[in-house]
Amino acid sequence: MRTLKRALSILAFTAALSAPAIVGGCNDGYRTYDPYYNDYHVWNNSEAVYYNNWEHDTHRDHVDYRKRKPDEQKEYWNYRHSHDNDHH
Repeated sequence: MRTLKRALSILAFTAALSAPAIVGGCNDGYRTYDPYYNDYHVWNNSEAVYYNNWEHDTHRDHVDYRKRKPDEQKEYWNYRHSHDNDHH
């Protein structure tokens, strides 16, 4: 019985330590289509950096990309492709 209790304690401890890594690993972003350049981008931390730079450079308040008007989204993609050092 003591061995079972110890094994369950180790299992619970291991699960508690690995939970953040498992949950964090699921946040790879979402895939979004750029209709102006006919390509896809994964909206993750790297894309967020470009987006935040665009907001800063164009003196805009922060608004979630998905809530922006289509003309502003188009402006973002123009900016994004003109600053593309990456292979999205």
